[in-house]
Amino acid sequence: MAPRSELQTLLSEILGTDNVYFQPPTNIVLKYPCIVYKRDLSETKFADNLPYSNMTRYQVTVIDENPDSAIPTKVAALPLCLFVRFYTADNLNHDVFNIFF
Repeated sequence: MAPRSELQTLLSEILGTDNVYFQPPTNIVLKYPCIVYKRDLSETKFADNLPYSNMTRYQVTVIDENPDSAIPTKVAALPLCLFVRFYTADNLNHDVFNIFF
């Protein structure tokens, strides 16, 4: 299984639904609560001028109407996950994380 599909499965398990969207197009109607994620960065480490490690970072956004949702806490507990910011838009709460996966 490809790493991104493993991340998709993991995020779906955390959310408890299939409302997990990878780089959704603008014509998709999101169902809340949901998780939206996208590729953000690729970090390569070198030794002797050759790459020996490459990790992909994803930006993961938990979107929920409930400001006290437990979902962001579950995402924050994932390995190599870092909370970036919180904001509200259209009466929805957004918790943004960066995760290397």
